Amino acid sequence: MLFYIALLLFAGGIVALDQWTKALTIAADSAGALPSDSFLGIFHITHTQNTGSAWGMLAGQTWLFILVMVAFLVLLVVVAWKKWITKKFEWVCIAAVVGGGIGNMIDRLAHGSVTDMICLDLFEFPVFNIADCFITCGCIALMAYLLFFDREKKKEDADEPEF
Repeated sequence: MLFYIALLLFAGGIVALDQWTKALTIAADSAGALPSDSFLGIFHITHTQNTGSAWGMLAGQTWLFILVMVAFLVLLVVVAWKKWITKKFEWVCIAAVVGGGIGNMIDRLAHGSVTDMICLDLFEFPVFNIADCFITCGCIALMAYLLFFDREKKKEDADEPEF
């Protein structure tokens, strides 16, 4: 039970960090105080409102994003209830995705768009936010774990030769 509380706090912390950075960006932009310098030549802060997903895909489809998020959360409750996921690392990855998803959902419900502010200077890439970072990193970490590290060798498979 303590682990699930920690997961809720982790996801809640992601939501709080995401909303805080978005509020800072909006306030700085309104005051004309967004920093124009690049951080170590890697990224700079800007302010955009995105009504779609990455690369502006499905722009203006707020209802679709809300529906997908609600379906994902319902599925997650079922998965938790049925105990289909048992490994802690998998749950941490899912909590990161949920925290980021809720952070962006708050924006969609409150403003009809998502505040993005991180613009990479190294190469052409869509402007993104903290929630997007956690969604992406959580998904990549979960996929990498499932593909490369969650390989339980069954004893009978090891004993029997393949033909």
